[in-house]
Amino acid sequence: MLSNFLILVAGGRGLRMGSDLPKQFMLLGGEPVIMRTIRRFVEAMPGLGIVVVLHPDYVDMWYRLCEEHGFDISVRIVRGGDERFHSVKNGLDVISSSAEDDIVAVHDAVRPLVSVEVIRRTFAEAVEHGAVVPALPSVESVRLVDAGGRSMAVSRNSVMLVQTPQVFSLSLLRKAYAQPYRDTFTDDASVVEALGHPIHIVPGNRENIKLTTPLDMQMAEMLV
Repeated sequence: MLSNFLILVAGGRGLRMGSDLPKQFMLLGGEPVIMRTIRRFVEAMPGLGIVVVLHPDYVDMWYRLCEEHGFDISVRIVRGGDERFHSVKNGLDVISSSAEDDIVAVHDAVRPLVSVEVIRRTFAEAVEHGAVVPALPSVESVRLVDAGGRSMAVSRNSVMLVQTPQVFSLSLLRKAYAQPYRDTFTDDASVVEALGHPIHIVPGNRENIKLTTPLDMQMAEMLV
């Protein structure tokens, strides 16, 4: 029977939020964002093995907040690296499973409003396809800007807006993260794609916003 894992990336400092408190620890509906995110995954996938990747400066804060909020879901804390690539790699390194068929998701800690349905769908599809990302079609007009600042209209029908969780077979993701880091690795799908493995897209959910700015937090509060 396969096992499921989650690597929750929470290694940033959240400077764009304009607060001294990192965005993953800000309160949403009275609970830190990161804890709300974890609860959503546990609801969707009971028995999930969870690895939380934190900036070294905030590990003590995590334990203090767990005590303050009575948070008792078992997770393994790992220190983040210089880039997201290195943080995910650190998370992978502590997953001891050697089963070829096990599945691992990588998710942004500051996406607490991902739906249970999207989580379950991405895990299920990863069993068949090996590499799955949720995405939404663009509802805005899209323009491509070159290095000289010139822009060109692009059909929005050919553009998808990628979310997380990005879900993979564990063996495939380990192979992908054995590659040397490149600055073109913007997410986990791009790392896997560099191996030549195709990425399967499933529909995401509109509420699954990444909390980056104060406006994002206001929107999330309304949705909660």
